[in-house]
Amino acid sequence: MQYKYNIITFGCQMNKNDSERMESVLCNMGLEKVGTPEEADVIIMNSCSVRDSAEDRIFGGARNFAKLKKNKPNLIVAVTGCMPGRDKDKKLFKKLQKVDLYFPTADMVKLPDMLCKLNPDFRKINLASTNLLSTDDKLVLGLDSEYLKITPKYKNDFQAFIPIQTGCDHFCTYCAVPYARGREKNRPLQDILEEIKKLAKNGCKEITLLGEIVNHYVALDPEFFSKENKYSKNDFAKLLWEVNQVEGIERIHWTGPHPIYMDDEVIDALTLPKQINFLHLPVQSGSTEVLRKMNRKHDREFFIDLIKKIKAKKPGISIGTDIIVGFCGESLKEFQDTVDMYKECDFDISYPAKYSTRSGTVADKAFKDDVSIEEKKRRWFVLQDLMKEITYKKNQKFIGKTASVLVERYKDGICAGNSSEMRLTHFSGDKSLVGKIVEVKIKKADTWLLEGDMV
Repeated sequence: MQYKYNIITFGCQMNKNDSERMESVLCNMGLEKVGTPEEADVIIMNSCSVRDSAEDRIFGGARNFAKLKKNKPNLIVAVTGCMPGRDKDKKLFKKLQKVDLYFPTADMVKLPDMLCKLNPDFRKINLASTNLLSTDDKLVLGLDSEYLKITPKYKNDFQAFIPIQTGCDHFCTYCAVPYARGREKNRPLQDILEEIKKLAKNGCKEITLLGEIVNHYVALDPEFFSKENKYSKNDFAKLLWEVNQVEGIERIHWTGPHPIYMDDEVIDALTLPKQINFLHLPVQSGSTEVLRKMNRKHDREFFIDLIKKIKAKKPGISIGTDIIVGFCGESLKEFQDTVDMYKECDFDISYPAKYSTRSGTVADKAFKDDVSIEEKKRRWFVLQDLMKEITYKKNQKFIGKTASVLVERYKDGICAGNSSEMRLTHFSGDKSLVGKIVEVKIKKADTWLLEGDMV
């Protein structure tokens, strides 16, 4: 019998990469991927704990899959990711219906053993004889091994997410990540470079470096930095320089930086030739008082000055950010500080989020979530409308100019992909262009889409 699996991923790019590693584990067990949960013998929900709404989707999924079990009693339903990671007392687990496996991300190395215990018919294989691991280390069923050594089943040949660290030591008061993923743990430099070089040999053109605070990367094995490296102080800047030397890699992106670690070397690394022309730099609030309560470790003026410094070093760079509205005690004036800061920084895009309390966090214990849901929605729309207005105006400046676009997909005569400024771009083309970087002359610009013709 051919057993099948379906993985449903919620949340960030880190979760997506974790799911790619789980796919590799399941494929090496002999399971086949299917497109819908209804077809699967194993359903895995990779959870996010950023907001209530993210966890509510897990509860909803568990209820739906409990119904599937009535007609398919051997169906295995699993939940992994951030929810189990932070649910130390299993209070959340007790609310889930008919979930068979509930494990933190790092325990994916135990997944074959866990599945085989639930269903002995699953074909056990000797994982030590497969190519499951990216180094000479071998994974043995049931042992705690490093899950980041599992080679992912990448979504395509030309793009890849590369985690360089997991966990976080900063404990922003609103954030559940340190509880869900643990303390900061940096990945060996040699492992990172080996994975990227192998990807490049297989045709990968774009890599995205991932970390909870990606620009706080500290190499465990700094002896693998080249003597010719341009940078001398910041290990993350050094890593960016090393990746720039990898033949075949043409675009480098990274996400999850913290403003306080954007030092001169990291800012200079934005000018490296393969770096895309975009930086996502979360601020969360434009109020110094709110930032203090959030434990962000910088004030309003520091962030504004930093944006000016970045734009002076790399004129024309596109900058995105994350903002939380309605944080505990946020006054109308403090919210207006955020609006004014948004205009001054002139962001290209933002991802505003309505604050929701995460159990176990400092904010949950120390502050009162006293901004009403209605007021949070109002403030969210104020920022959303401001973003749309600014983004539309900025996009008009692309008309008549040429954008460098990595083609990610094709449908009905239209190619689509992101420009170096992370603008979604459409143009007429054929399927053979997927995976290639092409120049597109922009002739039309909307809020969320650029359109043009391939040069």
